[in-house]
Amino acid sequence: MNGITARYVAVCGPGTATPEVAAQADEVGRLLARAGAVLVCGGMGGAMDAAARGAAAEGGTVVGILPDATRAGACEHLTVAIPTGLGDLRNGLVVRAADALIAVGGEFGTLSEIALARKAGVPVVGLGTWQLARAGRIVADGIVRARTPAEAVDAALHLAGT
Repeated sequence: MNGITARYVAVCGPGTATPEVAAQADEVGRLLARAGAVLVCGGMGGAMDAAARGAAAEGGTVVGILPDATRAGACEHLTVAIPTGLGDLRNGLVVRAADALIAVGGEFGTLSEIALARKAGVPVVGLGTWQLARAGRIVADGIVRARTPAEAVDAALHLAGT
């Protein structure tokens, strides 16, 4: 696949990741690269850096959509770094660039990406992340649950189509 026909999968998670979340994000990145997918992320630290590191280690393409107006502070594993100057509003660009999104762990920034993805019709796969509920009831079609990085990647690639 080339850059036009490849599946683009966003990986989001906390900017400060626990060792467990970082290991999961790294494995997600590795598996996406092996599958020939383009990894899209926010391009900074934590889970984003771990996913980018994993994909880069496997020779994958990693696009970072950065919050700042410069590339300063971007993680070193990006293939392409796009400064936006939009701060957290860049989360919408991360989502819109993706055919599917994998949320690994996460804080409120991750929750915003999940919400934006669902609003835009981008499928979301969750690995140890938020659970969506409305009026105390789980939203069944909100997030596809995965137990392992391999399950998350398989589900995201399936949902992303070709």
